[in-house]
Amino acid sequence: MDHPLSDLIEAKIAQAMRDGDFDDLEGAGKPLPPEDDPENALINRVVKQAGGAPEFVLLSRELARLRTELRETGDRTWRQEILKEMSMMDARIALAKKAFR
Repeated sequence: MDHPLSDLIEAKIAQAMRDGDFDDLEGAGKPLPPEDDPENALINRVVKQAGGAPEFVLLSRELARLRTELRETGDRTWRQEILKEMSMMDARIALAKKAFR
């Protein structure tokens, strides 16, 4: 079953072609660049343009923050809490890297 907007989309594309909106586009006539994840190419591009990063990268940044905090604190109880959090963060990073592949 076609999408309810298929006819409208096709009409808009045809009109744009008639108006020359697709003439002289950068990369015209060249193959598309290879894509590691073609099924999610659009969402990956949007996330990248928005400054997003894979979960393991964000978690690694948090781990670096925790390491800095650990170096700067002298409170033994708080250091123990930070070490526990760092241990959990290492496990989360490993899982996120595995899921990313």
